[in-house]
Amino acid sequence: MKITAAVLMRDGISENFAAEAPLDVREVDLAPPGRGEVLIRMGAAGVCHSDLSVINGTRPRPLPMVLGHEASGHVEQVGEGVDDLKAGDHVACIFAPGCRQCTPCAEGRPALCERAAKHHGVGELMTGARRLSMDGQPINHHVGVSAFATHAVMDRRSLVKVENDLPPHISALFSCAMLTGAGAVFNTARILPGQTVAVIGLGGVGLSAVLGATAAGAGRVIAIDPFESKMDAARSMGATDCIKADGDTIQAVRDLTDGGVDCAIELAGSVKALETAYEITRRGGQTVTAGLPHPDQRMALPALKLVAEERTLKGSYIGSCVPQRDLPRMFALYEQGKLPVEKMLSHRVRLDEINLAMDRLNDGTAIRQIVDFD
Repeated sequence: MKITAAVLMRDGISENFAAEAPLDVREVDLAPPGRGEVLIRMGAAGVCHSDLSVINGTRPRPLPMVLGHEASGHVEQVGEGVDDLKAGDHVACIFAPGCRQCTPCAEGRPALCERAAKHHGVGELMTGARRLSMDGQPINHHVGVSAFATHAVMDRRSLVKVENDLPPHISALFSCAMLTGAGAVFNTARILPGQTVAVIGLGGVGLSAVLGATAAGAGRVIAIDPFESKMDAARSMGATDCIKADGDTIQAVRDLTDGGVDCAIELAGSVKALETAYEITRRGGQTVTAGLPHPDQRMALPALKLVAEERTLKGSYIGSCVPQRDLPRMFALYEQGKLPVEKMLSHRVRLDEINLAMDRLNDGTAIRQIVDFD
């Protein structure tokens, strides 16, 4: 079938996206779903820094590629062997599914699935197939999703059925931002009621962590970002204190918390931000990072503190989540008013405005943007 998709033809572009137009919105071919695969009609797709990182070369991927990984839509057709979904079902897309067979999956850690990493790293679906093509040549899939398109074929394991009565622009925000941000709070950090939490980086994922920390009952939630324009959004989502990221950040947090927070969560994708998070964590506390800096970047760590202060430094990929378990729980919290994800939605755009959306994301004037297809 013919679909419309945003195809990344060249990377290494770091600014002026509307003018440079690295994402070419054009007609491409989509093959029908094979065994274990599902065709969905896209409803909504979030614009995330992980997409921007592919464009600017921070996260190199094989090109050409249809980007987009935070999304939801409705099933149109199922392939052979798929018997638990049917046409019309509402589904959320998952960019880190589990094969349910490798060692990490057996340990309940599908985000670290070896099979998904192998196939997604080369632009394939987890079935090993490529269903996108252009002028007779294959196009790569973005982490098994490729949501910046009117339709997509995905491995069944990359989809979670949405039983709740949610609109696509809401369920889409849970498939990456909320799983990663709130998941880092709930699963990786395991925040307890009354603890002090700092969140560094107030994009969609960072604000999801603010929402998660509030829902977890944190006694103090400190939001840190270089853009003061994001402070009001953080306060509306439960932040008790907001601090601008500058040369005085570390001392300001220490003064505010009598030495540091119980847990600092870094979501800016910057080594400097991670070093700041480590320095504002109290003795005996934990520092969690879910940011994705360039793979060549290195962190300077005062190693003695790990022992002498019993510090913990943890990585968190997709919030250490098991999506089939955690998404329904998060949807329930949303319906109870405890995870009001709509507060982070700053722009709703058309697919042909995707390069402009990347400009807003890059210059910090947007929090979470949604590409609307319905």
